[in-house]
Amino acid sequence: MVHAKRQLSDRQFRSLAELIEDQVGIKMPNAKRLMLEGRLHKRVRALNYSGVSEYVDNLFDKAVLDDELTHLIDVVTTNKTDFFREPQHFDFLKTVAVPELLKLPNRKSNDLKVWSAACSTGMEAYTTAMVLDDMVRAGARFQFRILGTDISTAVLRVATAAIYNREVTAPVPPQFVERYFLTSRDRSREEVRVVPELRRLTNFTRMNLMDSSYPVDRDVDVIFCRNVLIYFDRETQRKVVEQLCSHLRPGGYLLVGHSESMIHSALPKLRQVQPTVFKL
Repeated sequence: MVHAKRQLSDRQFRSLAELIEDQVGIKMPNAKRLMLEGRLHKRVRALNYSGVSEYVDNLFDKAVLDDELTHLIDVVTTNKTDFFREPQHFDFLKTVAVPELLKLPNRKSNDLKVWSAACSTGMEAYTTAMVLDDMVRAGARFQFRILGTDISTAVLRVATAAIYNREVTAPVPPQFVERYFLTSRDRSREEVRVVPELRRLTNFTRMNLMDSSYPVDRDVDVIFCRNVLIYFDRETQRKVVEQLCSHLRPGGYLLVGHSESMIHSALPKLRQVQPTVFKL
């Protein structure tokens, strides 16, 4: 009987799937039903419900939903990320994108703006900060600011704190680990923290890519939006890409994940310069 209480009815699952798609654009086919139930168990225990069925029954009470929606989104969003994930993008940033962007005729200053959309725990944003800071140290003449946005408040807390388990720095070049991470004086703590010099240049805020407008500048140089569009249907992809590109300066770049190289069809004015790199 206890096991039965935990299961979602077909009606409950459909209602929950519709809510999730409406709020964050993520489709929840029946194949993800067990995964969703499993992820909800932590919230069920935290709120002292008898099972996921009771959780969902209570969720659609407006007073409950207003408070619980943020937690639900944290549960259902996938937050896979790494430092220097898809490293060719950072090579492109250093060798092609930044030099070209600094030469644009419509540029009024050497202040570069980079946006990490769906930034998760901040590793993409801080990787970008390391690469750009290294360029400045080598003599390149520009300043930069990085914005990271995500719908999940849980990952944004991690990104803002910039404290990570030491093992996640494995893909980072050794000289960067030494330069850009602080280690705890307590050797029993296997943690590192991004240095304050980079944290000051990297801001994080909550934002939903499904929103009708984004609170972001309209002259961003580079937007990373990697491995999130695959969760949207084609029409939602088109709308999101169009929205993102409305914040790119002419000549700016949009970088997507390897499984998302088809997005150029979503916006004809984007020009594909590499399989996962697009120029406005």
